[in-house]
Amino acid sequence: MAFMEKPPAGKVLLDDTVPLTAAIEASQTLQSHTVSGLSLPPKKLIGNMDREFIAERQKGLQNYLNVITTNHILSNCELVKKFLDPNNYSANYTEIALQQVSMFFRSEPKWEVVEPLKDIGWRIRKKYFLMKIKNQPKERLVLSWADLGPDKYLSDKDFQCLIKLLPSCLHPYIYRVTFATANESSALLIRMFNEKGTLKDLIYKSKPKDPFLKKYCNPKKIQGLELQQIKTYGRQILEVLKFLHDKGFPYGHLHASNVMLEGDTCRLLDLENSLLGLPSFYRSYFSQFRKINTLESVDVHCFGHLLYEMTYGRPPDSVPVDSFPPEPSMTVVAVLESTLSCEACKNGMPTVSQLLQMPLFSDVLLTTSEKPQFKIPTKLKEALRIAKECIEKRLIEEQKQIHQHRRLTRAQSHHGSEEERKKRKILARKKSKRSAVENSEEHSAKYNNSNNSAGSGASSPLTSPSSPTPPSTAVEHAPF
Repeated sequence: MAFMEKPPAGKVLLDDTVPLTAAIEASQTLQSHTVSGLSLPPKKLIGNMDREFIAERQKGLQNYLNVITTNHILSNCELVKKFLDPNNYSANYTEIALQQVSMFFRSEPKWEVVEPLKDIGWRIRKKYFLMKIKNQPKERLVLSWADLGPDKYLSDKDFQCLIKLLPSCLHPYIYRVTFATANESSALLIRMFNEKGTLKDLIYKSKPKDPFLKKYCNPKKIQGLELQQIKTYGRQILEVLKFLHDKGFPYGHLHASNVMLEGDTCRLLDLENSLLGLPSFYRSYFSQFRKINTLESVDVHCFGHLLYEMTYGRPPDSVPVDSFPPEPSMTVVAVLESTLSCEACKNGMPTVSQLLQMPLFSDVLLTTSEKPQFKIPTKLKEALRIAKECIEKRLIEEQKQIHQHRRLTRAQSHHGSEEERKKRKILARKKSKRSAVENSEEHSAKYNNSNNSAGSGASSPLTSPSSPTPPSTAVEHAPF
């Protein structure tokens, strides 16, 4: 497929950040192996076909799947997606990327692929290649190719114009794009390769070329950055976010792997992601909170995640975060509370300007002399504004659906809880007793009425064989 061809008709634009779940419903025996969606060898020599043993192993397997699907990094892994949803994840994205890149090189022969950088990123539909320029063989660059995402709302013309505009963006805290091009279905960008890697590589002490899972999923040592590093890097990142917000350029993709480090300077990566319509790394978190409904508030919330990772050397276990360790400073905790606490997620995020005024960052002196430059034509600014509104609209709709589903699940869980079942049993017993009492009283009332009628009838004497004596008459008149 040529690089400038249109995408296939009816192309499905999946949101790969939507968590997948797996529930084991049954098991069967195949060739002496009992399977429940996975072929597992027997772990017992005797009794491994017992119903109780199979149920126990099925429960263990379900717990194992739950751990994988609730782990933020593992759940986004291509292997996991292919296993749980083979229909939607059957394509070979590396092959697709190679086809597109090969077509590109036909028209740009000065570039040459050194090697593919396999799985260095977390995205399934974004691939990386180490590059060089033929007349500068010692210089290394990185080519990234990415497919369109579900939030691509720009017209093809505006999309391609904005992608090609990215190399003109100059800012001390944005990593420079060397070359950029796009077609109607994907984009291709080239940047200089940085041997030291990203901010996440610094935190996890990892090598940039290693696979994403190896680098970040199970770190050997967990250690946060020094307080001065946190202050400086945080201030630089907030400055570039403010710059983009003021320009009306949607970002929404802040995380530690999207921040390149050059010396003591942070530079933001992947401005193209919002143009491509790619979902955010932290989408499964902020989509739970209806007050985080603009891309500006998304950036602030994601900054909270990044600050937590810089401070404690790992991501938070869950969000919202109930409490924060006081180390290394309460000024850090104040910012974390304003972006990750239950109150913040419920009531809304502060602005970037408000964060810049907080004690953690307000006294940081930035020494850069580079003047920011990023000229966006008025027509494209309007296109960006409309696209941003569409992205936010989809987010709000998703948050609404999650909120409704959560309410329904909570109601069902409450209805099915042991305490609720006990309450319903008690109410049923009370109702049954009340009904029995009412029936008894009603029966007694009818009986008394019948007696009164029999006692007052002059034409029917008590000794008459045609009128049987009521059994209660003898009781009522019996002597005490």
